[in-house]
Formats: sequence, structure tokens, C-alpha cells
Amino acid sequence: MKVKYELIDTCDKARLGKLHTNYGTFETPMFMPVGTQATVKTLSPEELKDMHSAVILSNTYHLWLRPGEDIVNKAGGLHQFMNYDGPILTDCGGYQVFSLVKNKKKDIVEEGVHFKSHLDGRALFLTPELSIQIQNKLDSDIAMSFDECPAASAPYDYMKNSIERTLRWAKRCKDVHNNPRQALFGIVQGGAYEDLRKISALGTVALDFDGYAIGGVANDGESKEDMYAALDYSIPYLPTDKPRYLMGVGDPIDIIEGVIRGVDMFDCVLPTRLARHGNCYTKDGKINIKNQKYKEDFTPLEEDCDCYACTHYTKAYIRHLITADETFGARLLSIHNIRFLIRLTEELREAIKNNTLLAYRDSFIQRYRGNKNDK
Repeated sequence: MKVKYELIDTCDKARLGKLHTNYGTFETPMFMPVGTQATVKTLSPEELKDMHSAVILSNTYHLWLRPGEDIVNKAGGLHQFMNYDGPILTDCGGYQVFSLVKNKKKDIVEEGVHFKSHLDGRALFLTPELSIQIQNKLDSDIAMSFDECPAASAPYDYMKNSIERTLRWAKRCKDVHNNPRQALFGIVQGGAYEDLRKISALGTVALDFDGYAIGGVANDGESKEDMYAALDYSIPYLPTDKPRYLMGVGDPIDIIEGVIRGVDMFDCVLPTRLARHGNCYTKDGKINIKNQKYKEDFTPLEEDCDCYACTHYTKAYIRHLITADETFGARLLSIHNIRFLIRLTEELREAIKNNTLLAYRDSFIQRYRGNKNDK
């Protein structure tokens, strides 16, 4: 079966829901860890399950280049290939592809996008049809339609042409998608332009996808104001009976603000990327474990955290691992950071149930920003 969304309760615009999948039913809002190359960096599927992870992401572009979609298909699809018995979402590859484009006027054409491989420099050409064909073979639970990913700072005329092209590409994706077990989500673009967001949202919804994503808010350092505006301009036009996914957003406060505006699903590479650089989330702000003050700190990363790192190890030990360049340190910080964001969405779900969401936001922000650990 394809994933289905069930709306359970609301708190103003915020939604408590259930995502029904072939691998179980999971509550939303949810945070989805990113496993770009069919693995969440340094972590096992069992560890992800221990963190109460539900949907995880893999990347179409990277898996197309290696090992190749045919290898994954022969293995029985992504679930078998990576031994993850939970739902998987594959992005379309657009974000990676457009970051590699050198000449937008020349290389982005109606048929698709010309670019060069980041691995060996060979010329590649990705079309909406090929992106979907790759994702069909990967056999993820959720596939994403192929879209252009312009920066929010793009001029109005460029953005208008871009969303019109993305709508044409979205229809082409819908026309060739043929995996009956796989949901297909459309992507709303339009930068911070209110009228373009409306046009994009209405046009994408008219194609009747299984779910909808809001894109273009995490491309090139868009401001928080532009991100929240994009949500405010897009979400009113999305149906209430299908999931809403905010792409590439993992800052705790942004997740809270997204939930308040009606978003159900979030993903980001930040938890593991921060971990590899010795940083971790706490409710008192981010901390850099390499700081000298943690050398003799024999307390957990966060006192009330139930993750494996916090229940077994101290800041002093993890600092030692990170400063000694031991991989186990990055693993422990990754476990904590992912569990932190999953716990955040668990608490947001409770706040929606109790109709205390705005009070939760204010309390969280006051504590998170009140500490100067990350300065």
C-alpha cells in the first residue's frame, strides 16, 4: 500500500496525525534522519530504531551514481539493501544536481538538467522521467517529484519561470511513476514571493499527489523570515488529508515554528554533521564538546535525555573521543542529536494534544536562546 495520512487533532494550524505505512503507523509531526547513501552516517538501523526513528531519507542522486539503482533493485530495493525495516523517503536529486549546475541559462533546459558528476567530472543529464525511474527501482515508500531548486534570492521573473517549469516537470513525474507501493509527493516552490507560492501550491495540488513538500527554504542561507513567509504563503492551499513536508530543515526552533504553521514532516543532515564537528543540541542551546570546560565534566550531554549516549557516557569521555579523532565520539553525538530532534517532535505532539503549543514554544525558545553555549 501507499503511505496514508490521518489527521487526529489540531491546535490552531498545528496538526497531530498518523502516517500509515507498510512498516507500521507513526505519529506526526516527525523528524526524519537523513541517510544520504543508504546509511545514516556512523549509525546502524538498530540504533535508529532505539531512537524511535520512523521515516528516514536516502538520496536519489548519490545512489544513482553509486552503487547504481540496478544494484539496489537486484538486492530487493532499499529496505533489503540497507536492512532498514521502516519507511524510507527518497528525494529527487534536484538539490544536489542544481548545486552542480554551472550555467543556469545553458544547462537547465525543458527536458532536464545538464551537470557534471561530483565524483569524476563526467557529463550527466537528469530528467524528471529518469529521477522517477531511479526512485521506482530504489523502491522507497515515498518518492519526490523532480523540481528546480532556485535560491530564495532569485529575481521574480526567474522564479516565475522556474515554478512554471517545475509544474510541467511535476506532471511528467506523475505520468511516468509506476510503482504501486510507492507514494509520490509534489514540491511547492516560489521563494518568498506570495503570489508565486500560491500559484505553485495550487498547481501542484491540482496534479493530485500523495503528499506535498515545501521546498526552497534551505538552499543558500535563506533568512528565517523568508522561511516562515514561504510556509505562510504555501500551507493554506495544501489539502488537510495529506502529509506536509518541510524539506531540509532541522534547527529546533524552525521545527517548532513549522509545526505551529501546519507542517508534519521534517528532515535535515544537521544532527550528524554537527556531531562530526563536536557539536550537540541541548535544551540550553548548542554546545561544542571540544571546549576546555568539558574536560573534567562527568555529567551527561543532557541530564534528562534518554538516548544511549546520555545514559552511558559523560561529556568528559565524549570530549576525549572527539579531540582524539575517534569515530565513536561522532557516533555518540549523532545518536544524541537525532534523538534530541525526535524527542522534540514527541514533546510537540504532546503539546498539540494538550493545546499548549504556543506556551511550549515560548518556554523552549527562552531557555534555548538564553544560554550562550553556542556563541
